[in-house]
Amino acid sequence: MKIAVTYDNGNVFQHFGKTESFKVFEVEDGKVVSSEVIGSNGSGHGALAGLLAGKSIDVLICGGIGGGAQNALADAGIELCAGAQGDVDKAVEAYLAGELVNAGVTCDHHHHEDGHDCGSHEGGCGGHDGCHGCGDTGIEGPNVGKKVRVHYKGTLNDGTQFDSSYDRGEPLEFVCGAGMMIHGFDLAVADMKVGEIKDAHMFPEDAYGPIDPNAVITVEIAQMPGSEELEEGQRVFLTNQMGQPFPVTVTSKDDTNITFDANHELAGKELNFRIELVEVL
Repeated sequence: MKIAVTYDNGNVFQHFGKTESFKVFEVEDGKVVSSEVIGSNGSGHGALAGLLAGKSIDVLICGGIGGGAQNALADAGIELCAGAQGDVDKAVEAYLAGELVNAGVTCDHHHHEDGHDCGSHEGGCGGHDGCHGCGDTGIEGPNVGKKVRVHYKGTLNDGTQFDSSYDRGEPLEFVCGAGMMIHGFDLAVADMKVGEIKDAHMFPEDAYGPIDPNAVITVEIAQMPGSEELEEGQRVFLTNQMGQPFPVTVTSKDDTNITFDANHELAGKELNFRIELVEVL
């Protein structure tokens, strides 16, 4: 089996139609035996499905993807797992473990929290969907507007580590102040000097926001084909009215109804980061 993932600097690229690279994994007996990064050869979104089919890809893992591209992939017989975020290798591991699932259902009455397709983050700033809004962030500093590379470790107030670029062995690269990161992270990096290490404490308002009760969705199982197979605690993806995928967690389920929580897993939490500015490009 071959799995392709939209690729950008180690993370899942969030716009399928604009992706310049894919990381392709060869899988045997449920385990990755090899991988390589390939270019999209400048193909537009309409040709990418054909490119993947020509590479004998069985599964595509990506972030956001439009309806036309979804249809093209279906016609090519390529399984789609949209809405993935963060580290590419971890996304493939999660898929092979059955933890990364494209539910293939549409949620017509819910829109994901702001920034759902602006970042490439999953699990802290090195891989969490958490852009604090697109556009002008109001952040000032010598690094704003520049591409930077940082190492970081993220912990909760009780000391629990939720993410670390050091563990992945590769710095995170992003444009400071462009809304690719959570607000507090951008703010911390804006005035740092190369080689500087900074400890930053962030309240929910500057991280993943407070818990939103409106982001908890209960629907009838009969109205969502495939949802009868889901289990409590499972992380899956729904799509909103715009056809955009967003991650949710199954929080409860009975014979009739199923409840999803679309709050970010770090919503409502204070976060602590140790950030090292490695390079300003």
